[in-house]
Amino acid sequence: MPRDDPAVAESIVVHAETLCEREDHLWDVINHLSIPVDLLTDHRDQGKVDFGTEEMVRAHLYRLIRGFSQNEFATELGKSASLVKSFNFQIRNLENAPSQQDLSYAKCSFSDDTWEIIEEAATAIRRVAVEYDVISEYLVPSPPEDEGETEEERQKSNREHKRESTQKAVKLARKHALPEFVTGRASNRQYDDIEILDQFARTSAKNGSAHAEGEIGYLLNDDLTCHGSTFLRAIKLIATPDDDSMQLTLDSIFEENRMPRIDAIRDEVMKAFDGATDNIINSIRGDDPFDERKTIAAIDITDDPFTVSPWLDRDEEIPKPDYPRMINGYVDDDPKKQGYKYATITLVGDNAPIILGVEPYKQNSKWEEDDAPSYPKGDLVERLLDRAQEFVDLDEVLLDRGFYANDVYAAIEDRGLTYTTPVPKYTDEYENIEDIKAMDDADMAVEPDVGFWKDGELQHKAHFLYVPVKADDADGNYAVFVTNRDSVDTAGEIKHVVNQYRRRWDIENQYKTIVEYLPRTSSTDYRVRLTNFVLAALIYNLWRLTDYLIKVAIDMDVRAPPVLTAKTFANVLGQYLLRLG
Repeated sequence: MPRDDPAVAESIVVHAETLCEREDHLWDVINHLSIPVDLLTDHRDQGKVDFGTEEMVRAHLYRLIRGFSQNEFATELGKSASLVKSFNFQIRNLENAPSQQDLSYAKCSFSDDTWEIIEEAATAIRRVAVEYDVISEYLVPSPPEDEGETEEERQKSNREHKRESTQKAVKLARKHALPEFVTGRASNRQYDDIEILDQFARTSAKNGSAHAEGEIGYLLNDDLTCHGSTFLRAIKLIATPDDDSMQLTLDSIFEENRMPRIDAIRDEVMKAFDGATDNIINSIRGDDPFDERKTIAAIDITDDPFTVSPWLDRDEEIPKPDYPRMINGYVDDDPKKQGYKYATITLVGDNAPIILGVEPYKQNSKWEEDDAPSYPKGDLVERLLDRAQEFVDLDEVLLDRGFYANDVYAAIEDRGLTYTTPVPKYTDEYENIEDIKAMDDADMAVEPDVGFWKDGELQHKAHFLYVPVKADDADGNYAVFVTNRDSVDTAGEIKHVVNQYRRRWDIENQYKTIVEYLPRTSSTDYRVRLTNFVLAALIYNLWRLTDYLIKVAIDMDVRAPPVLTAKTFANVLGQYLLRLG
């Protein structure tokens, strides 16, 4: 094949199509794409440039497929190590990533025929990548609008576009997340894992149970819906740790003190969740909801209620000897309220609200012995931050007042992150507290540079902020916040901290949705309980991903109200895709 032959573009596209059949992300396709450098013309002296022909061809292919200008793409390269790696740039850090001038110089140095080959290849690869769900069509340039359309035709077209956009976005989300959860059942099983997970979504949409969904499938003669017992067995296997010789039985996952081997169960489930989360975030890289925004995460704990009492005789304080170890009592010790607890870390603020990590939580409860197992909140926060920082670069963490503890703050401070959290107790006598600095222009105050200690040594200093409570019956009372920001010297800065903390309420809305997604079950097998919660959190993430992609498609702000309700999405995910494929 001669140099600059138009057939070169076709050979690149043929290889790209092969890669699209097995790769999940556009940047992986570009990374493995064979570039026939010897058949292209680059007039630059290769011995004197930082980035060779092959690297620059890959970069421009990706840029054209995504529709970035050279300046926009250079900005993306300066922020994403993964993107830089995809083009095989031989650099030591992001500061040395190609600049807009590097990209422009390379483009101008390609012959006209070579540049035409690159453009033709990019156009064809874009079409193939969308067809294989390697990239959402909403993240690539849209075809020009038909200027001859009437308003009625345009409205009909927009409605059809929204419908198609929703179907494709759900299909993409399903492809990139659900396959990460595997049961490890025999290859001759009647129901594939993806069918089990679709059934989970249908159950979540109805807030139903495995038994009820199985009964419906039986009555409707639906061969894609398994019996409830088959469904629960598959859910348990997702959370059953691998063993060299055998799968763990239900009895073997309990230690002598009846505390489940939670770490092993957690790691097995979260391995799948982490893979799905990585795919979700990577599927929108390059049009990243985390780019150019301050990245704030919220940490909190939510409940999966359990209605069975822990007491044989509450008056005599005699507990049941076989009561499930992972069930927690509520703070107020309401005899009707106890349940499983889970901690999450979720993006809030101006970001797409994606859950980045889930952790089981266990505290010592009223009916347990004094030395019963429990999880220190500092360790809990450490694990959640570890998970979150695998996916995004965090700037700040917002916590509920239940996390007011030195070891929690130390864990965050040690990572160079900012934190804000309410103090459990309020006071209306802040003027009597030593070293408080009152604001001249507002009814607020700050107590600066309060020491927080760890292992007998000063670990860091933080500021206590006193803000009037906005309630008619709370005149003179103050909400107290603690933050390790560099300084909070003005009323305006205090207001900013408090207003930003209110964005943490995103996580409360998240919990409401997850609870609505949780299947009803009476099982006390922790594998079922934890897997149910994690899968419900995954469906929540897929809903948020789909909503994000649809908003990109129809040019809506990412923080606008959801295009689809949570229930509608779960129905689409679990039911309509049976027909859509």
